[in-house]
Amino acid sequence: MYLLLGVILAFVIVDGIAIAAGSWVTSIIPIRIVKIISGIMFIVFGLVMLIRKEKDDEQKKFYNNAFVSGFLLILLAEWGDKTQIASALFATKYNAVMVFVGTMIALTLVSITAVYFGKFIAERINKKVLTRVAAVVFIIMGIVFFF
Repeated sequence: MYLLLGVILAFVIVDGIAIAAGSWVTSIIPIRIVKIISGIMFIVFGLVMLIRKEKDDEQKKFYNNAFVSGFLLILLAEWGDKTQIASALFATKYNAVMVFVGTMIALTLVSITAVYFGKFIAERINKKVLTRVAAVVFIIMGIVFFF
């Protein structure tokens, strides 16, 4: 539940800002730069997951806090995402409040599905294996942003 709340709050901030700003952000920062920054963040997050030490209590508290982890990951990773850009562009043509409501409903439904499907998988797979697989997926996703 805390993970879902963190993810939704991040979507509210990221997509809310995008909708409020319309296409203004992409006129200031080229989309290619935004994608590169997003890719670097994904790679760094994946590498941190691979090399972190279990005995480091502060680091363990951060990663074990579902709200903080979900919030920060989505907050950082969603800048320049297609959904954010589409929301911003729709806001330039349609009622911004309705675009925001529709975007939040869609992202909430997708997030609920992802969180509960992830929980289902986590209960059936070794946590270390799952963490390593997730780290590799983050790194691959980060690399894909460069193309």
